[in-house]
Amino acid sequence: MTTTNAQPRSLVISQNCTLDGSIEMLGEWFDPQESDQGELDQLLAESERCDALLLGRQTFEDFRSYWPNVENDQTGITDDLNAQDKFVVSSTMTDPQWSRTTIFSGDWERQVRDLKQQGGGDIVVTGSIKLCHALIEAGLVDEFRLYLYPAVQGRGRRLFPEGFESDSLSLVESHPFANGHVELIYRAA
Repeated sequence: MTTTNAQPRSLVISQNCTLDGSIEMLGEWFDPQESDQGELDQLLAESERCDALLLGRQTFEDFRSYWPNVENDQTGITDDLNAQDKFVVSSTMTDPQWSRTTIFSGDWERQVRDLKQQGGGDIVVTGSIKLCHALIEAGLVDEFRLYLYPAVQGRGRRLFPEGFESDSLSLVESHPFANGHVELIYRAA
């Protein structure tokens, strides 16, 4: 990868979360095929600003085993993911077995910093809880897009690592949807 003089890209963490702050999906509160039209329209608008997906190995393997095999996907997510550049952080993977995928290993933080300096759309991270924690702690995250679900799970890992504190997030947008979900968008200062 080469660094250009283009405007740096934003690294965006986009997560689904419960009212009690869990992003680890241990229950039945999330189904990507059950978005209402307003929520789907918002996801597609955000997808148009994104041209790269950054995932940890486990989430990548979950995506790879599901999305390329979905037939008659009315959401458009399958086509979008197949067309996007994908980057997976892994010290063990050697063959991603999904087109347009690059493996980041070794000094992956430097590779992410380099990727951010290239011109292009947003780099979106979803799932990948350990990776999100490392990106947050490294100060690499520019924006948080949180899809809040009206569910209380009572357990599960949270978006922010234990002990992490910040008072420098600014709410820039909120989008309520007819199905009771709400998207909250925060920018890091």
